[in-house]
Amino acid sequence: MFSENKKGKQVAESSSGQNIIAQGTKIIGDVNSEGDLRIDGIIEGNVKTVGKVAVGKAGFIKGTLNGSDAHFEGKFSGKLTLSGTLNLKATAHIEGEVVAGKLSVEPGATFNVTCVMNGGVKASSHGEQSKKQEKQGATAPN
Repeated sequence: MFSENKKGKQVAESSSGQNIIAQGTKIIGDVNSEGDLRIDGIIEGNVKTVGKVAVGKAGFIKGTLNGSDAHFEGKFSGKLTLSGTLNLKATAHIEGEVVAGKLSVEPGATFNVTCVMNGGVKASSHGEQSKKQEKQGATAPN
């Protein structure tokens, strides 16, 4: 009876743990995870996780990535969508499209993307106020 409860706990704990794609591993296809991902290998396809993603210096993702937060030291090419923070170290090389809540870029990182920051509602209302002020200034006599 008690051993069954322990097995249940172990399964629950391991399902929210970190998954590792080691250097020298190449996956072609979709990767779905309920936990965090550490990628030191290559993934060609779609990556979806509710957890955090860490891509090491040797890591490379070509395709799409959907997650909460990502920490890049390696490469990415494709569409990256995050609800949280995208953190780029100096060795990171990112190309494609990015949608993120926050962005942190170290000097030396390559960031060749079309970028949209979440929270655009606040920025657009501020932008509308600026446009109204510009219009008022443009219509005022000189």
